[in-house]
Amino acid sequence: MNKSIFFIFLFTISISLFSQQNKDSTNVYKKRVLESSEIDFLASFYSQDGNNAAVTGGIGTEELKNIAVDITIAIPLNDDTFFTFDGTISDYSSASSSNLNPFSGASRDRDDDDDDDDDKNKNNSSQSIIKGSPWVASTGASQNDLWVSGVLGINHSSDDRNTVSSAHLSFANEYDYTSYGIGAGITKLFNKKNTEIGLTANMYLDTWRPQYPTEIKTFVNNNGNLFTDFFEDTMILDSNGDITDKTSSNTWKPINTTLVENKGRNTYSASLSFSQILNKNLQISLFADVITQKGWLSNPMQRVYFKDKANYYIGEADDIAHYTNPNKNNGVFQLADDIERLPNNRLKTPVGMRLHYYVNEYVVFKTYYRYYFDDWGINSHTLSVELPIKITDKFTLYPNYRFYNQTASTYFHPYEEALSTSDFYTSDYDLSKFNSNQFGVGIKYTDVFVKLKLWKIGLKNISLNYSYYSRNTGLDAYIVTFGTKFILD
Repeated sequence: MNKSIFFIFLFTISISLFSQQNKDSTNVYKKRVLESSEIDFLASFYSQDGNNAAVTGGIGTEELKNIAVDITIAIPLNDDTFFTFDGTISDYSSASSSNLNPFSGASRDRDDDDDDDDDKNKNNSSQSIIKGSPWVASTGASQNDLWVSGVLGINHSSDDRNTVSSAHLSFANEYDYTSYGIGAGITKLFNKKNTEIGLTANMYLDTWRPQYPTEIKTFVNNNGNLFTDFFEDTMILDSNGDITDKTSSNTWKPINTTLVENKGRNTYSASLSFSQILNKNLQISLFADVITQKGWLSNPMQRVYFKDKANYYIGEADDIAHYTNPNKNNGVFQLADDIERLPNNRLKTPVGMRLHYYVNEYVVFKTYYRYYFDDWGINSHTLSVELPIKITDKFTLYPNYRFYNQTASTYFHPYEEALSTSDFYTSDYDLSKFNSNQFGVGIKYTDVFVKLKLWKIGLKNISLNYSYYSRNTGLDAYIVTFGTKFILD
């Protein structure tokens, strides 16, 4: 609550300062920074699939579908100042996240007590077989979630339009975290507006509501009792498929029962940008960011398996032999050795440039390059090209391509490759070595004079975009976005 009051106080002061008028400005005509209120609407559908889910330790389905709606409203307050609101609602279903509890909704079959050979598990028992698999989505509560965010902003331009100031407050919430943010920026234009320098700073204060793999959460909550709660009447199997004695040392237990201690995750960033119009056809922009993060930077949902520890399972013994095979393992799940552990500090530095070349009135050549490095061992390169082509005076086609590659983090280990003696480890393939390609195309209709109107609402533009994304690790995705901009008279 104190954080919210502090943010609101700063934001109110910013609005007051930005809204002050030059005493002489009332005697001089000025073109308004924003002539009319504008509404931007953007809807998207995203789908992906892959075989390296971090929730299940670096293997398992990464199937995910997401529908998102974003609305941005800009309202002029006076000639120099306008207010913005940006709200987003994102609803997703994730097969990998559902396996936070891979046994939710799973069938519970009884082994019989006779001496027949039809039991799948090697040792007969009156205990139950609960089935789960990293390749099969569970019906757990984490399968679906709703992410919401909102940003309030204020922008103010000086009388000569050579200085632009801005500030914003933000809020985001998901079922396992809440985030508050505040930021400000200033842009100066020189040389008849051919030169532009910008500086922005942001702070985000996040709070975890940590969610853990169900086996680790149950073990910790019950002080290691394997005869209650989730583990009651449930068999734990070793790597040979034999039922273990839960009272002995030769059964499963996580190597670390210390969970999230500091529920805060704070991010601070500063950005410096420079843009120069070199001639009537060419513009170049340079930027550099410094981002530092502190707090619990690991994701407590993500499992890690160690190669120097014995493996234990719950489910069908016959499926253990082909545990990593998505086509054969439908009935057994490996119990986690630990959750992801990463340092509590991270420094990230991206630097890059943009180059826009105006070929003629029909074609613009846009390029982007970024180099990124951090103190977790990741170095990456991003290169993108976009070629807007004006088909008619109202329709523009946007073919584009993006290439990305990165080195692996010092702390990344594939499934069953990490060592329990290490201080930090993750099997999240976002921190692995990989390269990716993204191909896209979009089309936009623009009505410069906003001739198409419905009552007092004019349609300024409408767009449709499609992008296909592929990593060499096997992750494939596509996204379709539809956007419109309206002007309110």
